[in-house]
Amino acid sequence: MSTVWIIALIAVVVLVVVAAVVMVGRGKAGAGGGRGLKRRFGPEYDRVVARHDGDAKAAERELGERVKRHGSLELRPLTAETREQYVAQWAGTQEQFVDSPQRAVAEADKLLARLAADRGFPDGTQYDEQFSALSVHHAAQVNGYRKVHRAAHGENSTEQMREAMIEARELFEVLVTAKPADSGAHRPQHTEDGKDHKGDTGRSGAPLAPGRSHHAKGSGA
Repeated sequence: MSTVWIIALIAVVVLVVVAAVVMVGRGKAGAGGGRGLKRRFGPEYDRVVARHDGDAKAAERELGERVKRHGSLELRPLTAETREQYVAQWAGTQEQFVDSPQRAVAEADKLLARLAADRGFPDGTQYDEQFSALSVHHAAQVNGYRKVHRAAHGENSTEQMREAMIEARELFEVLVTAKPADSGAHRPQHTEDGKDHKGDTGRSGAPLAPGRSHHAKGSGA
């Protein structure tokens, strides 16, 4: 075999090896990206996969696009006064649940939209975009916003609305709580009327479950 053929054969072998290394590298990168998205989004990852009929690649493209659009979003702090106002409004919404669950979930939906916008997320008039941004930064709590938004715009049982309110409270707590540099010492423990709420309380001092001290109509509680 001539020297030319030997060199040509070596070149072909090198090209094949390089191509194989590139393919393996891409495969590892894709798997790592999927694992990274699953760690970042948690249960939201599984929900998006289910919505894509089990197509993990399609779900990862959607979630990756969310991160690309909203991953660098910088949150704005709330003033102590604004935080106290939100805490009082949420407590009032929970109290309203006793007599009017549907109105309460509608108010909770609007309240979360305003609060998220104040923290620097997209405007609440664009629910899908705001939800996508929230899912990137608060994936563990964002399903509560989805539930209360659906409850506010559909027909649900009182118990379903109660569950939506309780889960939405988790996102409210995260959004309303101060950052370390955001005057955490002024985090409110009471509502504007100055009274303590009895029963289980969250970090903001309002009752965790709507109507805990009363029976909501039709709830069977």
